[in-house]
Amino acid sequence: MIVRKLRLQRGWSQEQLAQLTGLSVRTIQRIERGQKAGLESMKSLAAVFEIDLADLAPKEQEMHSQAILKDDESQALQQVRDIKGFYSHLLKYAIIVGGLFILNLVTSPGYIWAWWVAMGWGIGVVSHGLSVFEVFDFFGPKWEKKQVEKKLGRKL
Repeated sequence: MIVRKLRLQRGWSQEQLAQLTGLSVRTIQRIERGQKAGLESMKSLAAVFEIDLADLAPKEQEMHSQAILKDDESQALQQVRDIKGFYSHLLKYAIIVGGLFILNLVTSPGYIWAWWVAMGWGIGVVSHGLSVFEVFDFFGPKWEKKQVEKKLGRKL
């Protein structure tokens, strides 16, 4: 990312930087996307930008903070996907159970059998909601970690 920033500060295109460094445009693109570059490529870039090689390499602390951020982002993304899945489940439940009640009333209004489907599936929807919104988190991440530590013979 620092390569892209330096390149843009100087107003160079990727093609111009590739020409100045003797690297391919594809290599420049890979480096700008954050893929690891070889030592010779980094030396060429440092020479063209007139900076020390150490200044061009990402700092260990920055890489660690980016990894933590990505982990937090992935957890948040997973939580949002879980909530979306729950709402999708709830919508399907409402539409299908509503349709079953209509079908039940049209075909045999004397006995309302759709209640059995609504109650059975409703238990599943409630369980899904409790799990997604972590109301009762009996088998959540803490439990999983505890079980893994137990299996590995470690103390918490």
